[in-house]
Amino acid sequence: MATGTSIDVVMPQMGVSVSEGTITKWLKDVGQTIASDEALLEISTDKVDTEVPSPASGVIIEILVPEGETVAVGAVLARIGEAGAAVTPPAAPEPAPAQPAAPAEPIAAPTPPPAEVVPAAPAPVAPSTVPASTHVFVSPVVARIAAEAGIDPTTVPGTGNGGRVTKKDILAFVARGGAAVQAPAAPSVPEPVAPAASMPAAPAAPVPAAPAAVTPTEALPDVAEAEPGETLESMSAMRRGIADHMRRSLDTAAHVTSAIEVDMSRVVALRTELKDAYLRDYGVNPTYLAFIARAVVDTLRDWPWVNGELRGDKIVTRNYVNLGFAVALENGKGLIVPVVKHAEGLNLLGMAKGIADIAERARTKKLTPDDVAGGTFTITNPGGYGTFMGTPVISQPQAGILGTYALVKRPVVVEDALGQDVIAIRPMMNLSLTYDHRLVDGAYAAQFLRDLTHRLQTWTVSDY
Repeated sequence: MATGTSIDVVMPQMGVSVSEGTITKWLKDVGQTIASDEALLEISTDKVDTEVPSPASGVIIEILVPEGETVAVGAVLARIGEAGAAVTPPAAPEPAPAQPAAPAEPIAAPTPPPAEVVPAAPAPVAPSTVPASTHVFVSPVVARIAAEAGIDPTTVPGTGNGGRVTKKDILAFVARGGAAVQAPAAPSVPEPVAPAASMPAAPAAPVPAAPAAVTPTEALPDVAEAEPGETLESMSAMRRGIADHMRRSLDTAAHVTSAIEVDMSRVVALRTELKDAYLRDYGVNPTYLAFIARAVVDTLRDWPWVNGELRGDKIVTRNYVNLGFAVALENGKGLIVPVVKHAEGLNLLGMAKGIADIAERARTKKLTPDDVAGGTFTITNPGGYGTFMGTPVISQPQAGILGTYALVKRPVVVEDALGQDVIAIRPMMNLSLTYDHRLVDGAYAAQFLRDLTHRLQTWTVSDY
């Protein structure tokens, strides 16, 4: 967005359900030049971590939002001007001197005699005395926490840009007793009925709603205090999203896990045969995961409820497979599930390319919200780190998730050419299927695993 001779860099809309984002890193400083479409900053939402490109070429003349701050979609983050334009140094420290006076008002309010002070606290006149420019914007998260705690956000001292109240500010205010100041106010008045009648919404909302809506994933990291030897760090938007999604899945689906072991001898032999040619001709590695994914797609066609969904009291089945792959980020401290769309149309080479592409874009923060949306079934591969078994959590609203585990050579009993039992060393792998028992029964899941195992153990040239 152009403003005079400068261009505004705004928080982009990263999906219909995404209303805000957190600035995780500025890749350029004030005064530096930048080219159009060059990466300017990194942002984090509850959907993806991604880079934001510059909307124009020029010089960064002002950065309005510091790293670590969360702002709404559409908020101005920085301004880019023409070469030679005057720059504005970061003004983060500016709001600080004006803040010390503000905290004293809400915190000191309960100390004078109740009869004199309490009526003034909830009065609508008090918040209006705070200059409008002090709190330019209140994000949906801050507004919700304030409403649940019965706090007028204009009474909270803000440390954000231009004095804006951040999530950290509101939670710290609650931790210092800001919520308690408001809640006990009514009982301390000699005539408790009058405040309740004049302000019916304030007393009713905070008490029952706060425990249910202010979840531990939002509040505890910011208000808890570290014990000796401990270190506290704020949860990223992605980590909060993972926590909320996993908890919601466990509260929604009836999780059951079944497992099976697979003799991967045929797959190992085919991969050895194809690997050099795939790398030489196509620049892609035919991983074991690509073989498994290809077999999964074929098996889902025969057992569609595993690829289905419960939508109210209806069962949704599909003639396509959007296959999600769990990708670990940040040294195992982050997780994202990009999706290979319409995987039913891919052969082994196409599947290997698709997996490599989304994995690379996930790790380099090139994914968009569309890349992580629309999955119908998910595969997670903790076996790459040596684990041999697990019980993954279903990605809602899907009905199942397949876990693939370490490929290990071990002795097993097999039949020789004469039909005799013999002990042989085979490359074995365990697979687990976690499924929603509201839709998928144990026998149905077992048959899916049986057929998937059969496909992996009987691969032929025509299968790829």
